[in-house]
Order: sequence, then C-alpha cells, then structure tokens
Amino acid sequence: MYQRELKEGNHTKLEDLQGQVDKHAEEKEAWEKERQKWQEERKRLETWRVRCLDFEEKFKVKIVDLEADYDELKEKHEGLEVELEDLKGCIIQEHINGFQKDLRQAAFFCKDVDMADPRFDVNKDVVDGQLINEVETYSEEEAEKTTVDEDMNVEEAVEGGNDQAA
Repeated sequence: MYQRELKEGNHTKLEDLQGQVDKHAEEKEAWEKERQKWQEERKRLETWRVRCLDFEEKFKVKIVDLEADYDELKEKHEGLEVELEDLKGCIIQEHINGFQKDLRQAAFFCKDVDMADPRFDVNKDVVDGQLINEVETYSEEEAEKTTVDEDMNVEEAVEGGNDQAA
C-alpha cells in the first residue's frame, strides 16, 4: 500500500511538475515573443535615431549656409542704404546747383535787376500778378476750401429741405 501511495503520489507530483514545466515553457515562449518585439522596436528606433542624427548634421550645415547668406545680404543692404543716401544728397545738390544756375541766368539776362535785393525772396511766389508769401498763400487756400465746403453743405441742406417740403 505504501508503494502504491508512493506511486500515486509520485504520479500526482509528476503531473504537477509537468504542469509547471508546460507553464514555464509557455511563459518562456511569451517572453521570447516579447523579446523579439523589443528587438524589432530597438532596430526601428535605431534607424530613426540615425536618421535624426543625419538630419541634424544636414540642418546644421544648412543653418551655417543660411547665416552666411544672411550676413552677405545684410552687408549688401547696408551698402545700398549708404549709396541711396549718397544719391539723395546728389539729387538735392543738383537741385541747388540748378537753382543757382537759374539765378545766374536771370542776372545775365536782366542786367539792370539786382539779385541781392531783399525783395527777391525764395519763400515768395507770384500769384495773380502780386508777390505773395507762400505761407500766406497756403493758409488762404485752406481758408477758401473750408468756406467752399461749408457753402456746399448749406446748399445741400437747403435743397434737401425743399425736396421734403414738395
């Protein structure tokens, strides 16, 4: 009986151990699949890492090129600004020279007129046969425009009132 119990006990224990071995094999297989997935993920991430590093290097080179281009364009722009200011000065000087030339011609053709006379004022203009200060001319024109605008507004109001009465 003891041996029979021992055989039955061993058989039960053997079945328990076999169940544990099967369970261990299944777990090992699951772990192996999980490991395989992690390996694939690692490879995928390695390729992304390599790509990122490659792009980083390419972008660094591109940034350096763009900065060099920017500096070059900035220098050209500054040079053009200086040239523009010089040209503006030249244009103003040409206008001054032209005005001086016209004064010399006026003095040549009108020998009996003294150009140093204080009546000759560049701030005055001839309007309606009279010599008038330009500042006064502009203020009169503004006042005249204001008066004309007010007159038109009054006329429109009167006409509008007549339309309503009819």
